[in-house]
Amino acid sequence: MSDLFESVPAKDSYGAKDIEVLEGLEPVRRRPGMYIGGTDENALHHLAAEILDNSMDEAVAGHASSIEVSLSAGNQLTIRDNGRGIPVDPHPKFKNKSALEVILTTLHSGGKFSGKAYATSGGLHGVGSSVVNALSSSLIVEVAKDRKLYRQNYARGLPQTKLEEVGGAPNRRGTSLSFVPDTEIFGPLKFSPARLFKLCRSKAYLFRGVKIRWNCDPALLKTDSDIPAEAELHFPGGLADSLAAELGEAGMVLPEIWAGEAKFAPVKGQEQGKLEWALAWVEQGESTIDTYCNTVPTPLGGTHESGMRSALLKGLRAWAETRGNKRGASIIADDVLGGLRAKLSLFIREPQFQGQTKDKLTTQEANRLTETSLRDRFDHFLAGDPANADNLLAYVVDRAEERIRRKELKDTPRKSATRRLRLPGKLADCATENAEGTEIFLVEGDSAGGSAKQARNRNSQAILPLKGKILNVASASGEKLRQNQELKDLIEALGCGTGANFNRANLRYERIIIMTDADVDGAHIASLLMTFFYRELPELMRHGHVYLAQPPLYRLTQGAKSIYAMDDSARDKVLKSFKAGAKVEISRFKGLGEMPPAVLKETTMDPAKRTLLRISAPPEMRAETSNLVDSLMGKRPELRFQFIQENAGKVTELDI
Repeated sequence: MSDLFESVPAKDSYGAKDIEVLEGLEPVRRRPGMYIGGTDENALHHLAAEILDNSMDEAVAGHASSIEVSLSAGNQLTIRDNGRGIPVDPHPKFKNKSALEVILTTLHSGGKFSGKAYATSGGLHGVGSSVVNALSSSLIVEVAKDRKLYRQNYARGLPQTKLEEVGGAPNRRGTSLSFVPDTEIFGPLKFSPARLFKLCRSKAYLFRGVKIRWNCDPALLKTDSDIPAEAELHFPGGLADSLAAELGEAGMVLPEIWAGEAKFAPVKGQEQGKLEWALAWVEQGESTIDTYCNTVPTPLGGTHESGMRSALLKGLRAWAETRGNKRGASIIADDVLGGLRAKLSLFIREPQFQGQTKDKLTTQEANRLTETSLRDRFDHFLAGDPANADNLLAYVVDRAEERIRRKELKDTPRKSATRRLRLPGKLADCATENAEGTEIFLVEGDSAGGSAKQARNRNSQAILPLKGKILNVASASGEKLRQNQELKDLIEALGCGTGANFNRANLRYERIIIMTDADVDGAHIASLLMTFFYRELPELMRHGHVYLAQPPLYRLTQGAKSIYAMDDSARDKVLKSFKAGAKVEISRFKGLGEMPPAVLKETTMDPAKRTLLRISAPPEMRAETSNLVDSLMGKRPELRFQFIQENAGKVTELDI
């Protein structure tokens, strides 16, 4: 054992002289990644965010109303506010240095630790300004305070001049900080006008009381033509304005953005901050959740986002229970957040972030504050508008059931983006390669399929015969759905997949036309197909791809004149139009298979003469539609019995 500790002659001496002590801001220059995450483009723009955050803290604290951000030649960025101005008097601990110099040259110095100068602020780590100074080849700071103007120059963290009073400033107050990032650290990287403008705009949205004036040298905008050289950014609507601008014309589940603000209860007379939000659920597209703490973006979320997730999930589950909707029990947070576009802004005292770049909020109290405040307002919001609350619940329940189906169902994915893929043997495909202008008719049985194949336009119309009544997907298990050959053939023919593999761009036909007999059985088959599209391929309905053909039930002939009637009432009207006394021959079509191909083409398949009904599921009727499908097609027969009892009185004729 002693051999392990046997003395080995040292090749090099190692002593006290080898221990380095980095002073001042030298650690920042040696290891910038520890403070700003690296030396790439993101780190470069983090410098701008650090200084802008200081000015925003002044605005949020009520001491500044205006901020100017200017990008000029030489990669010089200037940020100026009309706040109180950084203190310039001697610091009590460093008698030979002003407070300004201490802030700019000493890590972990600032006025935000005690909470006395700032109740809520984004720069609580006390390194922002000093890090920017350390990583700048030139930094000029001006402070207008007590009607006087002070200035001091720095380079790479070291003062180049003393703090000097350079004149009077009777009409000016606040801090102006102008800096050039050091090429020794960042190389040839330059500030992006687009990123800076977006940063300024997001800050203006986050605090509706501030005006941010943007200026950029026009010569720097050659690659950012959409960015103005000058702009004043001020948004009285705050987060709601921001979200509305991002949503554009996107279809929303609720008719309006839900936005609000909640102040936290004071503790021992001390303000604790507030919460602001703007939420919208969209019919299409991915979820985007932008969170902030004290105007600092937190792209990795954190405890405030967790609080929001809990508030929305618990609120919708409680609403489902209130409405007796048992399907709501299957909801999880991912269902609620799916399709959600959210802006969440939290203001609290002494926030804690993960790392100096502040990408994630870790303050545990933020979870409780956010959940409690948002849940209370969300409950009131739902109760105040039951119709839209039901629509939102139906939307989320649909997502939950889709998630469950995706887990159970193995899709038959599209094998190729071209039309040269394996197709069901029963499919009589059309010749046109592109989907535009093409149609697929879903017909009932081989007999009707035969007539339809003879009547079609082979160039643009495809025919897929189905064997009678397909599976009722509203009441069938995932296993039955997987094994059903008719539905597998249908999904394969359409080519767009289902569930997680759905891609509308791969749909092989522009129109999907359900063509069944004009009788009770035909209506039942059409109902089953509509249920399939509503549950498994709702996007096709929402985008107007699904139609119902309208074949006639009767043909009335008098001499050489023939007129087709859709139903009994139409038949009676047509009879009145014929000459009185002359014999009228009335033929009732037993089904599409009994209809001559020429008649089927003329009445039902020719785009110039036919009538189609487009099937849609309007978002504003989501809850009503979902309940109706559950009642008529779901697993609970008592709901169908109740529907029959409530609507039996409306029936005037029975086709037996």
